[in-house]
Amino acid sequence: MASPRLPLLLRLIPLVLLCLSPACAAGRVPVSVYYETLCPFCSAFVVNDLSRIFHDGVSSIADLRLVPFGNGRVSADGSISCQHGEGECQLNAIEACVIRLWPNAEQHFPFVQCVEHLALTRKWDAWQSCFQETGLASQPVIDCYNSGYGRQLELQNAAETNSLQPPHQFVPWVVVNGKPLGEDYMNFEAYICSVYDGKLPEACKGKHLAIAQHTEASGGEKVCPVSKVIS
Repeated sequence: MASPRLPLLLRLIPLVLLCLSPACAAGRVPVSVYYETLCPFCSAFVVNDLSRIFHDGVSSIADLRLVPFGNGRVSADGSISCQHGEGECQLNAIEACVIRLWPNAEQHFPFVQCVEHLALTRKWDAWQSCFQETGLASQPVIDCYNSGYGRQLELQNAAETNSLQPPHQFVPWVVVNGKPLGEDYMNFEAYICSVYDGKLPEACKGKHLAIAQHTEASGGEKVCPVSKVIS
């Protein structure tokens, strides 16, 4: 008579085979990006730089988290004000809803990139066109926002952002493997490659040199400081 444990063993075989892959052998590098939707430097970073990892293979070794809130403020009564006005508060909540509904970065990032591209071209009020462009369903996101759940997500993002140690000084604020990159955020791929302990994608070749050659001046003023409020 066949052992009753055999079906269980058969179900475990695919998991064992999966964990023989390089991705399982070496854990992905945690990468958190704290940003706000209408900061032009955040938008440019998302559209021109962060998007690159989904094309050059670095996304396969990174565990990317997007946290839209940035330099917003939460008042004692729970109301939220944003650095670039009410429109930014709306888009922060919309993107937070999309991220929660589609937690996989491969799914939600194209929508975020689409919205940020519109922000760069000052057409952010056409953000709903990104549903058609990316193929994501619009109704769950609208329901998330209209129900007030998007606001709750923003309060969660605010609490996480405001509890950062050391505190963030500007956005985009990029943290790789627990290390805040500060003004060197444009070199984020080099940091990811430098701490990953598995087989590196081709795009990582030479990335360690980028860190060694970096100077503080390269960060320039491509940030939205915490103290600066733009209505």
